[in-house]
Amino acid sequence: MQSFPHVYSVSASSASAGNVVVSAATLPDLETAAPPEFDGPGGYWSPESLLCAAVADCFILSFRAFARGSRFEWLALACRVVGTLDRVGGVAKFTHFATHATLTVAEGTDTDKARLLLAKAEHGCLISNSLSATRELASEVVNP
Repeated sequence: MQSFPHVYSVSASSASAGNVVVSAATLPDLETAAPPEFDGPGGYWSPESLLCAAVADCFILSFRAFARGSRFEWLALACRVVGTLDRVGGVAKFTHFATHATLTVAEGTDTDKARLLLAKAEHGCLISNSLSATRELASEVVNP
């Protein structure tokens, strides 16, 4: 890992109507739009869905790092994040993120250790840690 601070640069551009194009060096462009809840067309990533995706993605990458550090073997991890956007003090903001994780492990795997690593991933996710919303984790450890 590189030393801190890390700096990330992203650009967005749009005409007066239509979708927004989000871009960053060496990455494919991403077309976004307002979600239907804000009268957007639907069918496109929105800032709101991208934020929830960032929480889910960071959770999985954090789990991967903690599992590797603990030499914990696992097969698959599925994660769904539900973000709640509400109006607080006259300002729209995310107030809660619920992470639902299903970890698939081989028969005979230490499920207590699996649950501990899932909790560590939720606690260690730098994206979630950067947000002021409350968080909860519901996890399940299963065998194929």
